[in-house]
Amino acid sequence: MNQKTISAIPAGKGFGGLSGTALKLIALVSMLLDHIAYFFDFTGVVPVWFGIAGRLAAPLFMFCLAEGFAHTRNRRRYFLRIYAIAAAMGGVQFLMKYGGIGVRGDGFYPQNGIMTLFALLLIVWQGMDWIKARRWVRGLLAVLLPLAWPFVCPMIARVLPARLGSAWGFALYSVLPTWGMIGDTSMPVLVMGLLMYPLRGHCVAQALSMAAWAVFYHFGVVYTMASAMPGFALSQMFTVYIEWMDAFAAPLMLCYNGRRGRGMKGLFYAFYPGHVAALYALSCLVYHLTVGR
Repeated sequence: MNQKTISAIPAGKGFGGLSGTALKLIALVSMLLDHIAYFFDFTGVVPVWFGIAGRLAAPLFMFCLAEGFAHTRNRRRYFLRIYAIAAAMGGVQFLMKYGGIGVRGDGFYPQNGIMTLFALLLIVWQGMDWIKARRWVRGLLAVLLPLAWPFVCPMIARVLPARLGSAWGFALYSVLPTWGMIGDTSMPVLVMGLLMYPLRGHCVAQALSMAAWAVFYHFGVVYTMASAMPGFALSQMFTVYIEWMDAFAAPLMLCYNGRRGRGMKGLFYAFYPGHVAALYALSCLVYHLTVGR
């Protein structure tokens, strides 16, 4: 495809006919498969392709999040919806981690933090817009504080260690969430989100930069580290270290038609906490009936 063809594409649109709602529905199904693998890994019967299919979820949701944030009429309300879900689920995670409340028999409890990452990204993205509008002070604070927070937290934790009954510990997991080093809130996923918003309106650039970062970090860097481990085999990059397959979300991004679609925002806001709670409860029951007895 030549440069003339690419430049003729309307801003924010790709080459296909998928609306924002269609992309979110694909991401939702992908996330469901991924979380089935996550919650029921102990059974040993969930196919590896559930996790592979799940790699589409995070990049597609972040792509749609950037579009939604740019077009919403009320950014504050948009942020507060996501923040409320993140804070509530973070509070539950705190009670599980430090109080052992509702923890599965093998010590497992859900640590999904994608909504926390979304809330933090929205603050950073707003800061980017403030900087673009030359509102330097608030813009720099909104960008830098969320990015610096995980490095500040350990210093505070030395004085105020998190524990059950600790207001600081509870706040850290709920009202003062932070991105972490592993999982949904890890630095590599955060970087992917940071690329999405500045490139919004340039669908090809968004898709290619996301895919390039996923392959560079999750295949290149991870392979370098994993290959030094005893017993490593290249085949594990396709069965164990599969995060690089986020890159396969790029073709779907290129199918975006620039339209919102039906919206269905109620479904998406309710589905995340609802399906996590349902799958976790079911996994506890399955564990009790099989392994735990």
